[in-house]
Amino acid sequence: MTNIIKEFYDVVIVGAGVGGGAMANRLAEAGASVLVIERGNYLPREADNWSVKAVFHDKKYTAKETWRDRDGKTFNPSTYYYVGGNSKFFGAATVRFRAQDFEVLEHEGGVAPAWPIRYGELAPYYDIAERLMGTHGLAGADPIEPPRSGPMPHPPIGHEPVIEAIAAKLRAKGLRPFPLPIAIDRHDGGTCIRCATCDGFACKLGAKNDAELRLIGPALRSGKVDLILDTKVERLLTDASGRKVIGIDARHNGAPLTIKGDLFISAAGAINSTALLLRSATDRHPRGLGNNGSDQLGRNYMAHNNTAMMAINPLRRNPVVFQKSLCINDFYLANTVRPYPLGNVQGLGKLQGGMLTANTRFVPEWLMNRFAERSVDWWIMSEDLPDPENRVTVDGDGTIRVSYTPNNLKSHTELVRHWSKLMRSIGFPIIITQKMDITVAMHQCGTARFGTDPASSVLDPYCRVWDVDNLYVVDASFLPSSTGFNPSLTVVAQAVRVAEHIAATVLKTPAAA
Repeated sequence: MTNIIKEFYDVVIVGAGVGGGAMANRLAEAGASVLVIERGNYLPREADNWSVKAVFHDKKYTAKETWRDRDGKTFNPSTYYYVGGNSKFFGAATVRFRAQDFEVLEHEGGVAPAWPIRYGELAPYYDIAERLMGTHGLAGADPIEPPRSGPMPHPPIGHEPVIEAIAAKLRAKGLRPFPLPIAIDRHDGGTCIRCATCDGFACKLGAKNDAELRLIGPALRSGKVDLILDTKVERLLTDASGRKVIGIDARHNGAPLTIKGDLFISAAGAINSTALLLRSATDRHPRGLGNNGSDQLGRNYMAHNNTAMMAINPLRRNPVVFQKSLCINDFYLANTVRPYPLGNVQGLGKLQGGMLTANTRFVPEWLMNRFAERSVDWWIMSEDLPDPENRVTVDGDGTIRVSYTPNNLKSHTELVRHWSKLMRSIGFPIIITQKMDITVAMHQCGTARFGTDPASSVLDPYCRVWDVDNLYVVDASFLPSSTGFNPSLTVVAQAVRVAEHIAATVLKTPAAA
């Protein structure tokens, strides 16, 4: 870490999450001098990292800012400004998108568009991304797994007895459950203790393979990367032609700061990257950088249809500790239940009563605690589809507005209903569900889609802004569709791909193997 910066950098990266971390990691290995700018600081390792009250009730670690929804109602987003970004609190699932996700895919509620690249182009970068993130899993176990060149970097973490028994019951029902690919430090010599406070919590042991530990830390140790903290980038500065970014205006601990560089990468997340490009409007770019040719900047915001489920057997306690080890993809594509995709089901980190009562009114915590002691918990995720009217904008007072109306809900509702039926059939008669709302911004994507036509996309296939020669956006903004998985691994894979391209064509140095 340093707050003493140079006058000029080869590459300036805004954001120290998975996209910015992977870019810094790979470009440093390619020999570039890199500055990473982080709006927050390091998240302290402390007892409150694992406190339900601190994390879910007091929201101690969430961003202290207010956004607006489509109707102008204010809300506090569940997003995080730290080195590592939202990955500090993610569930560590690192799943490749399916080959079909890169093609036109028909859903009940509409069409997920084709990507400008196919799975085969990203596959070798997925290999690198899994190694960078330290993924545990079992190659070939997923019934719809796309082709891969070899095994996972680490073997699966295994199921606790209760989860293994459920997997056996699901197999007896004709399903094909498999070990969830997950990025935790569980190999020999690792620090993971398989605790109950992983999914949705930060790890006070540093045993979750988040962007700070796996990407930013190694980049800093290379000696080629500087990191400045507590610095909010307010706008990107362009030259007179409007074709080149020459610097940024920022505020470091409230004081103005200008940083110069040769190449700029926004990796602040799909919402904040959009806001930054919109705030950077000039006479040459009156609607924001990247918006002039297509009017697509900020549009097509997606964040998945997500539901947390408690499947409860009131007569039997569930002694499981680390529950997030099982995944089911039998309903991800057209399936025996419906002739169209429904989504993904995976184990959810073990719910505790206070986690649900934080967002549930009129339900006594003692009752939720009793349920949580007897529940098996699931995260049910379905694709939401790109809609140009679902968009991110910046109001006149500078407040971010997220205008979002959920879609493809019938498929998600059917998956939740079918999984509820399955759970009852294997001995869990009480089902409690909670659908996530707009305040949960953990899977944000799609606001600066990449493509082959400047008229319908913001970025080219290597994530360069079409109408600015030296500006790239490398976070989940680039996704043309949300798919049905956490985008983190795909963001890392694309960042590795983009870094290799930049090293070869801009820096003209060989990228690290």
